[in-house]
Amino acid sequence: MNVIKALAAALLLTGCGAVNKPLNQPLIEGKNPSLAEVTLDAPADGEVFVGLAFSGGGMRASAFSYGLLEELRAQTANPKDPDGILSDVRLVTGVSGGSVTAAYFGLNGPKALDGYREHYLITNAERYMANSPFNPLTIARGVSGGANGRKTFGRYLDEKLFHGATFGDLRARSQITTWINAADMANQSTFLFSPETFDALCSDLSSFPISDAVAASAAFPLVFSPIVLEAHQGKCDYQEPDWLTAARYNPEASSAMRAHAAALESYGDPEKVKYVKLLDGGITDNFGTTGLAIERARARNAHAPMTVEQAVRLKRFLFLVADAGTEKTYRWSNKLGGPGGLNLAMGIAGASMGSASRTGYDAMRLQLEKWEADLVEFRCSLSSAQVRRYRGTTSGWNCRDLKFFVGLVSFDALDEDQQAKLNEIPTRLKLKTEQVDMAIEAGRMAARLNPELNGFLRASGGRDPLARLRAGGAKPRRISPVQN
Repeated sequence: MNVIKALAAALLLTGCGAVNKPLNQPLIEGKNPSLAEVTLDAPADGEVFVGLAFSGGGMRASAFSYGLLEELRAQTANPKDPDGILSDVRLVTGVSGGSVTAAYFGLNGPKALDGYREHYLITNAERYMANSPFNPLTIARGVSGGANGRKTFGRYLDEKLFHGATFGDLRARSQITTWINAADMANQSTFLFSPETFDALCSDLSSFPISDAVAASAAFPLVFSPIVLEAHQGKCDYQEPDWLTAARYNPEASSAMRAHAAALESYGDPEKVKYVKLLDGGITDNFGTTGLAIERARARNAHAPMTVEQAVRLKRFLFLVADAGTEKTYRWSNKLGGPGGLNLAMGIAGASMGSASRTGYDAMRLQLEKWEADLVEFRCSLSSAQVRRYRGTTSGWNCRDLKFFVGLVSFDALDEDQQAKLNEIPTRLKLKTEQVDMAIEAGRMAARLNPELNGFLRASGGRDPLARLRAGGAKPRRISPVQN
């Protein structure tokens, strides 16, 4: 009888899912400034450019990307710069659980690593959430729009990490361009928290809370209600960029570019969009690499999203994608029935994210290969005066001295037993401490074994991170909890 009453109450609450009121403010005048302002003081500045992308996957993804950052610092630290190549990170992009680490690192730089495990990774980020799969009221709210609003996970993020910081604070405090990726439900495309996107919304990005952007990136369907933004049409003098106009009529434009252009265009049409509803970015791109592919596809020059100074000074480019994967299970493959209900919904979402990740990464690699060739051609077309202007000197100038290293850091680098244990870690925002430490150590080990990273370090004059593993015939050690 009690069960029947509970179910009846749940049905009565259908349509009463959490609703997030829009927080984005209108843009009064001008355009939104860039996410970061790069300062180059010495001739050697900008010779190394590091970009990082952190996949979705709940707390497991947050921990795995943290392990990668820790290993990058450990392998390249030196007396002059204890942060090593973390000081050269100029782009970080994140999705869902990976967006937490991306946003926090983007805001604080290498010092973000200090205490991140204790302050966030081993804490209960589900503290304010309704998440019991056995509570019919929670299920009803999930089915009717989302069991949790922004005042659950977003509130926790603000209390633990961001403390009210906005994108304006990010620009003031950091030289790292930080992309947070969500999914635009209506346009079925990646939503990038960028100046260009907010220009199209006639909205002020600088006043928008970072915690809300991350909450949007991690708003998994049913578990969270969509984060909502208002389209402030007519409140600014918005002029669509030239590339958007060209994409509308260019049959050779990529599908990702056309989708992005169509989304931006829709934000100015009150017949189509009054409110933008955002969900987990992994639905459209679980690696957060769509932004880079779009930047290159729409670029009207060889260097974007770099400045021309960075492009001329650049020698070595490293872009690593940290893939924490999605929870995998074969329990439904060993029996005739199932999955059903919530398990079926989660399975569909996981399959979508896995497929989007693979296609997104492949597209990004092709774009980067072309970008490298375009940069060499651009650099070699410059006069000596232009080189001196952008580089500070012509001494040692070699327009072809440029090399890109692009790699995927994932569980695949580890042995099958380790992979099996890692794949069993649930995609949640609360994990056991041993699970967090296992994911951290996996990020460290996968980075240590990554051939693209190793090639980059050798080409950049860094030490060989595999040397200690090869010394004396040593073998890579198995994953065990990290003691901090």
